[in-house]
Amino acid sequence: MKGKLITLEGIDGSGKSTITSFLNSHPSFANAVFTREPTTSWIGDAVYKAIQSNTDELAELMLFTADHADHIETLIRPAIEEGKIVISDRYSDSRYAYQGVTLKERMEEPMEWIQMIHRGWTIIPDLTLLFDIDPAVAVQRCGKRGEQTKFEKIDLLKGVRENYLKLAEKEPERFVVIDTDRELKEIEKDVLQAITSIIES
Repeated sequence: MKGKLITLEGIDGSGKSTITSFLNSHPSFANAVFTREPTTSWIGDAVYKAIQSNTDELAELMLFTADHADHIETLIRPAIEEGKIVISDRYSDSRYAYQGVTLKERMEEPMEWIQMIHRGWTIIPDLTLLFDIDPAVAVQRCGKRGEQTKFEKIDLLKGVRENYLKLAEKEPERFVVIDTDRELKEIEKDVLQAITSIIES
């Protein structure tokens, strides 16, 4: 039986990592494969270095995309073919949403162009959970954990959130939008319900 690919998306500070930890410790997902982008490969390391520096925006996109391609072929595709559930903290939609903002000054319709260069080889997720939150709240959360990067600026995050919501509107059959500015238990309940329904379908 073919496995499933479930991805967790949202702006920085939206609560993705908290939910990933929750799912990782949940008995229902003891046999699931948990992963993330950027990965821990040498390409992923290059991505992290780019995030912490003033790397050219287009070069940065290419690093993210190379990491994604390697991630698919070395981990995601083999796991799905083995019938496993794969849960990824960030995936291709992060590129569409984030670099769709950072490349606005370089080209027209950057999000559509980025989607085009992924077409034909990326694996489309069975389910994408989009954790939605007001960018002002997200920036406060990022500040509290002391990990702010260049992607955690409120003006940029407003554009990223807008891109994410556009993606969700275009593919309602794949996306489930979850409000994360509320009690964690409520969020966890909605997440479990969404994942269970896709696994059992």
